[in-house]
Amino acid sequence: MKAFPRVSILFSLGLLLSCSEPGSKITPLPLELTRDAIGYFCQMTVLEHSGPKGQVILTDRDEPLWFVSIRDTLAFTALPGEPKNIAAIYVTDIGRASWDKPEPGTWVNAHLAWYVVNSDRTGGMGAPEIVPFSRKADAARFVSEHGGEIIDFDSISREELLQAL
Repeated sequence: MKAFPRVSILFSLGLLLSCSEPGSKITPLPLELTRDAIGYFCQMTVLEHSGPKGQVILTDRDEPLWFVSIRDTLAFTALPGEPKNIAAIYVTDIGRASWDKPEPGTWVNAHLAWYVVNSDRTGGMGAPEIVPFSRKADAARFVSEHGGEIIDFDSISREELLQAL
């Protein structure tokens, strides 16, 4: 009787391992902001700024790079001199978070988010902001209140990212 649970656990573990593709990587989970989080570009405390935030997790670091705005977060990925060993990018889901103080647990994978561009909202550094949402319906509600247009990650142009930098 005692051998059955052990065999079952080993079988389940083997089944899980065999389901992953060779060379596949597990995406790291987002971390939560603390008072120690410093903006990568501005070197200021991230929590002191309103608007959505971002984090970029690199393959060779334990701590993410923090950003006070989504524009800065995504611009980091487009700038030629910045590291390209990106394991994950997370942005604040403004459909679930307060603009003034994003709450824990409101991160969304940047590649899966919907974005509102050209709205009347400015980000953490006072520049025009790209506003992320996990649900397109939340983005549409935001557009009805603040203007702008909804796009996906792949539709964000380099010019859009770099215009306010």
